[in-house]
Amino acid sequence: MLAAFSVWASGGKTGDSGHGLVADAVKVVRASGLPNHTDAMFTTVEGEWDEVFDVIHRATDAALTHGTRVDLIIKADIRPGHRGELTGKVARLEQAIAADGK
Repeated sequence: MLAAFSVWASGGKTGDSGHGLVADAVKVVRASGLPNHTDAMFTTVEGEWDEVFDVIHRATDAALTHGTRVDLIIKADIRPGHRGELTGKVARLEQAIAADGK
C-alpha cells in the first residue's frame, strides 16, 4: 500500500514556522526503512498496512510534541500484492505522457 499523509500540530509555541514539527515527523518516516517520498505537501510511505500505519502513528506522535492538538490527513492506495508503486506509478505516468507526444 501507499499512504500519503500530512500532519500538523496546533496549540504550540507562538511563531513556530512548523519546519521543526515536519522535520521530526519525517525523521521518523526515514528511520523506518520503508520506501518514502516527501514533497511540499505530503509524505508518502510504501509498505504493508500495519507497518505503514505504525510509521504514521509514530510520526504523528512526534508532531504532537510541538503542540496540544494534531491534524492528520491520510490518503491511501491499497493494492495487495504490488510493490515498488512509489516510483512505479510515476514511471507509468511519464511513459503515458511521452507516448502522447506532447
